Amino acid sequence: MKLYARQQGQGADVISLHGLFGSQENLGMISRGLAESFRVHGLDLRNHGRSPHGEAMNYQAMAEDVLEYMDDNQLEKVHLIGHSMGGKVAMTIALMAPERVTKLAVIDIAPVTYQERRHDRILEGLSSMPLDTLTSRTEADRFLETYEPEKDVRQFLLKNLYRDEQGDYHWRVNLPAIITHYMEILAGQQSDSGFASDTLFIKGGESDYILPEHREQVLSLFPSASMRVIPGAGHWVHAQKPELVTRMLLRFLG
Repeated sequence: MKLYARQQGQGADVISLHGLFGSQENLGMISRGLAESFRVHGLDLRNHGRSPHGEAMNYQAMAEDVLEYMDDNQLEKVHLIGHSMGGKVAMTIALMAPERVTKLAVIDIAPVTYQERRHDRILEGLSSMPLDTLTSRTEADRFLETYEPEKDVRQFLLKNLYRDEQGDYHWRVNLPAIITHYMEILAGQQSDSGFASDTLFIKGGESDYILPEHREQVLSLFPSASMRVIPGAGHWVHAQKPELVTRMLLRFLG
């Protein structure tokens, strides 16, 4: 699968990977900051953004898509950065092909299977949106409010809404694939050998995606891992504290 990418900057190559319902634009502020020192490749993962849709939606497939992008662009070795689902894709790549990854940075996610279905109401709302009769984004926001009360989250989700040349509304994200394979998106990472190179986990201080009980699994897979906690930030730490996250990443990547 040929992924959509936005490249910027010059230097050693960095690939950044977004989370569920997102696109490369969600890490835009981080990418722009890193582009002052690196060549940054912001990718839209499969079934997201401007990348193609496909039936499969698991970490093996998503990791292979990124490795294909690296092969197509003659990127022998890169730094990997991923937030949430993108962090799990980045971890999967590092475990599958450690020789292709220089350093790994994971933003607010752990390599564990999450039991809580956090997105069911969102998926219900997006699937129920009356696209055929929709007349405006404001109307879409009002409809979605029943399913997601937080305006910032709705604005993030509605970045997936676009109009075609005929003026009809569509979702960029492949909702049927996400709904069908949602449990695979919650799945954790496994490996017999692990990834021994430098790894950084960045945690939002108010987020519950990385917990003390995840430490053993993290270190079994990433024995060189370190963690930085950003106070006053939740799961979207990269959007809430972009300057601080960028400084951490620049210091880590060197």
